[in-house]
Amino acid sequence: MQLTTNSQAFIEAEQYSSFILTNLHDGLMPAMWYRDVSDFGSGTTLNIKTIGSATIQEVEEDSPITYNAIDTGNVTLSITDYVGDAWYVSDVLRQDGSQVEQLMAERSAESTRAIQEHFETRYFEVCNSVQTDADANTINSFAHRISSTVATSGSEGTLDLADLVKMKLGFDKANVPYAGRVGCLDPVCAATLDNKTTVTHDVTSFGEKILMSGFDRDHEFLVNLYGWNLITSNRLAKGTFSDGTTSVSGAVANVFMSVLDDNTKPIMAAWRQQPSVEGERNKDRGRDEFVARARWGIGAQRLDTLGIYITSATKI
Repeated sequence: MQLTTNSQAFIEAEQYSSFILTNLHDGLMPAMWYRDVSDFGSGTTLNIKTIGSATIQEVEEDSPITYNAIDTGNVTLSITDYVGDAWYVSDVLRQDGSQVEQLMAERSAESTRAIQEHFETRYFEVCNSVQTDADANTINSFAHRISSTVATSGSEGTLDLADLVKMKLGFDKANVPYAGRVGCLDPVCAATLDNKTTVTHDVTSFGEKILMSGFDRDHEFLVNLYGWNLITSNRLAKGTFSDGTTSVSGAVANVFMSVLDDNTKPIMAAWRQQPSVEGERNKDRGRDEFVARARWGIGAQRLDTLGIYITSATKI
């Protein structure tokens, strides 16, 4: 007879599942949130001309009219970011290991994902940095950089619905189209919003379009409130920020903008090299080597369609 007592060599106490746990990821923003610059295939800096508004004057019969030039300007976009990742797998591991090919496939996917997440983080950093900190960044006399003024003990710097109205007014006064307005909030702000309102809203057609144009199914669309299609992100810029009146430490820079079309989007970006993985054989070391690289530039093309709302990154 065979029992556990006399067949210990055939008992494998430790077993390994064929299932591999992978990282949990949130949804990435769609490319429609920035103007993809297609005419920047070479060089390091792209110059884009801007045109201001004409000024009307009163005229009288038989009197000369004053000739006024229209304001012109220039904005630039530079290729600034060059990132990569590298790894290898040895022949010995391939020979002795199990599920090595699955490991390599997941490693490649995680590398590309990390580059995409870095791009999105840089995107939101640029949204905040192109504004002047400790300044209201007024457009037509109305602020586009607003700090939360909530000063209740324990809730300092939390989201206030009145501030969303202020941001709406700033965009209204800047003649920003009503359609296509997006507010990207930190999940802490989303939790605050959940506690503040019980009003429910249907997803607008534009909000539905945003969700269907690139967001993963797990990316949260909150609500359309005061004309803002509110969506969450964990990659907004964090630090100590101010609107010139109120400084918030341990803050997050929530981003408000218009993404209706390429003319209204505040941010532009150019991919000089999309994330890609290359592999080669190193016969001297007996291993396969892989390298992932990406290169891009992100910059502001207009500031009148961009708003930053500064809130606490931790307080609900």
